[in-house]
Parts: sequence; C-alpha cells; structure tokens
Amino acid sequence: MSTQTFTVKPEERKWYIIDASEHNLGRLASRVATVLRGKHKPIFSPHLDHGDHVVVINADKVKVTGNKAEKKTYFRYTGYIGGGRITTFQEMLDKYPERIVEHAVKGMLPKNRLGRSMFKKLKVYAGDKHPHASQDPVDFPEHVGRRSQ
Repeated sequence: MSTQTFTVKPEERKWYIIDASEHNLGRLASRVATVLRGKHKPIFSPHLDHGDHVVVINADKVKVTGNKAEKKTYFRYTGYIGGGRITTFQEMLDKYPERIVEHAVKGMLPKNRLGRSMFKKLKVYAGDKHPHASQDPVDFPEHVGRRSQ
C-alpha cells in the first residue's frame, strides 16, 4: 500500500459572467466566492486554487434588503492619527459601485496568499460592458455555488 498523497493537477479555468442586478449582495458574493475557490468542482482541495474566473456586470444595480441602503457603512483607515473614514453604502454606490461587490466577495475568501490569488480572478464592472469577450464567458449557471437540498 502506498502512503503518497494524491494531488489533482489544475485543469483549464472557465470564465463565468453574472449580472448583479438580479441578485442580493450577500447571496451574490457567497456564490461568486464559491466559484473563485473552486468548491463547485469535485476536485476541490482547500490548499490549492482550482477556481474559475468570474466577471460581474451591473454592479451599480446590486440590491440590499431592509434598511441596509441607509445604515450599512464601510470603514477605511488612512494611516494617520484620527484618520478613520466612514463611507455609507449609498455614497459608495454612487462613487465606486465595483468596490461594494469586491468588498463583499473578498470577505468570504481566505485571508492569506491563496485568498489574494483567488481574488485576482474576480472582475467587476459597474455597467453591462466588459473587455472579456475574447475569453468567451458563459452565463453563470443557477446550480453553481448553491447548496443541494
């Protein structure tokens, strides 16, 4: 009996495109994070990056439920004393709508080198135009990134 560990070699990565105007922010982010990690594949290994590329369009039309549109805030630190800056969801949506989706997805990925390399496969655009037509992205299937019941 051999005691060697079997490691699956990564296959060619697919490109998916998803329209954010049809989804809530948290549910969209969790499905995208699942695909970026590669958890939707039967060859998933937590220490390897087997994930696919994801292009998110219409990030400026993403939905949130309840009163999060008024109460949700984003905090960043400038590096100076007293340099904390708070931005509301509505301000962020008006100025940088891509960062809303990126922030939500990044929080669901591992906080290490592997997570940073997975995050690089995410492309977010505010409108419905994107420069990735040559990669021939396919529509995001409904079953990808969802738990089976």
